[in-house]
Amino acid sequence: MKRIAVMTSGGDAPGMNAAIRAVVRTGLEYEMEVYGIRQAYTGCLNGDFELLTSREVSGILQRGGTILQTARNEEFRTLQGQRRALRRLNEHGIEGLVVIGGDGSLRGALTLCQLGFPVVGVPGSIDNDIWGTDMSIGVDTALNTIIDALDRIRDTATSHQRAFLIEVMGRNCGYLALMAGILGGAELVITPEQHVSMDDVAQSLIDSYVRGKTHAVAVIAEGASYHVTELAAFLENRKDVGFEIRLSILGHIQRGGSPSAFDRRLASQLGMRAVEALRDGNTGVMVGMNGRQIQLVPLEEVTSQTREMTDSYYELARILSR
Repeated sequence: MKRIAVMTSGGDAPGMNAAIRAVVRTGLEYEMEVYGIRQAYTGCLNGDFELLTSREVSGILQRGGTILQTARNEEFRTLQGQRRALRRLNEHGIEGLVVIGGDGSLRGALTLCQLGFPVVGVPGSIDNDIWGTDMSIGVDTALNTIIDALDRIRDTATSHQRAFLIEVMGRNCGYLALMAGILGGAELVITPEQHVSMDDVAQSLIDSYVRGKTHAVAVIAEGASYHVTELAAFLENRKDVGFEIRLSILGHIQRGGSPSAFDRRLASQLGMRAVEALRDGNTGVMVGMNGRQIQLVPLEEVTSQTREMTDSYYELARILSR
């Protein structure tokens, strides 16, 4: 294999640039030409390919986001769009593709593989919901960003005897909310996986107030069964909560910023192993972290299920919130 391509797809995640860098430099080590595809499957359909050299990926290790940019594309969901993407890849002489992204991106990679094109996936998603890997690129950085914000909010919450409702990302998966709740000392965590009624939230805050706490923090995933603004209005209308209610939505700040040391290492390892997998003739697989080992997991297995949190984490969050 002498010519490969790399793309970043779906939501951006800190560390994607480190993965791109690893793919390019590993490819060069094995005397391959490496092309970057801009704006993911949209760029693939439009033929937006650029030859990447060591110089092009110099100085990107510490940068957040992705130099290749990312986009979602509806046309690629159709068979006609998929065949057009294959045509563009063949026109550029591409013999293998590395796709860095989340669940939807890896489903696209599987589709290309099923059409006969060599593809290897790399998990990049701050939600950490991808099956077959203990951690995805970007999770550690996003979690540290949330913890930093939570610590700062707690300072002002304590000063004014307030309860803060902090919304974090997680439309379908509450990993960030749960881990932030545990590591940030929150009194309550609400995730899409486990429903907590608004009355239960109110009671939890009342209990914290009665026990003499000077503040309370609830971490809420954006995919919870009710919106955080709805919950804030409900609590403000209650006269027995004890705390003043304040709301903070962290939003896309969680996606940005320089990747942590862990994410730089993980992205570098996965990017390198992805190229080696293509070189060795492996296709239709994702490179993932299993303990301290990097393993190959079939994309069919990866996309057929979702990584879920164990009940022990919820129990840990409950016990430590007292």
